[in-house]
Amino acid sequence: MKIALIGVGNLGLSIAKGLVDQTNFDVEQLVLTKRNVSNLDGWKKHPHVLVTPSNIDAVRASDIIILCVQPSQINTILNEIKDELDEKRHLLISTITGRKIQDIADVIGKKVAIIRSMPNTAISVRESMTCLSTNANGKAKIGLAEEIFNAMGETMVIDENKMQAATVVCASGIAFWMRLIRATTQGAIQLGFDAPDAKEMATQACLGAATLLLESGNHPEEEIDRVTTPMGCTISGLNEMEHEGMSSALIKGLMKSYEKISQIMIEK
Repeated sequence: MKIALIGVGNLGLSIAKGLVDQTNFDVEQLVLTKRNVSNLDGWKKHPHVLVTPSNIDAVRASDIIILCVQPSQINTILNEIKDELDEKRHLLISTITGRKIQDIADVIGKKVAIIRSMPNTAISVRESMTCLSTNANGKAKIGLAEEIFNAMGETMVIDENKMQAATVVCASGIAFWMRLIRATTQGAIQLGFDAPDAKEMATQACLGAATLLLESGNHPEEEIDRVTTPMGCTISGLNEMEHEGMSSALIKGLMKSYEKISQIMIEK
């Protein structure tokens, strides 16, 4: 595969790292673009990585183009590269928040295969939950997109009208879970643990909970029942958290993020 990442910011770098580190398929060449490439010098040591400020050169050298630019930059980039896109050769994958497949097709034409993706920054450690949607021309190549992103985590193909919600749950969700881990770490420190030990304990406990659910397929309440006993410390703590609005606060946070991304869609 010859893959170009256009606009290598934080997410683009995470994807690049995931692609370089994965071993499930062969990336013949990875092209990274950025207006100022000086901070990408370290990538030049990789034998199959090409760093360039030219988006046009990147498209010409690649079969798969992954767009990682900011929403405000998308039309400029698309107008720059649209004449280089070959509907038979190229697959265009967008990671851009709040930009529909139709928005892209309106600029580059409807014949190019377009897939909309929403990975998260855990892609850099091959643990992203990436949701995918496609236009009609992209359906034949959705398996290729799944192959790419499955090498860096898990994928789920969804209807595009659910992509905003998926962005909140999976992409913003990384930040939400980080905040919960931070709170657990702070609580552990208050209980007497040093900060490094507290963070390790909180992080591993979170990983263990997630792994239990993924491998067992159980509902969270089933696993909660396994560690709660009548009049025990676990149920006492859970009830206190619920009295303070833990679940309500998290759900309200998700809904507020969804309201914001919906507003962005309207204002674009």
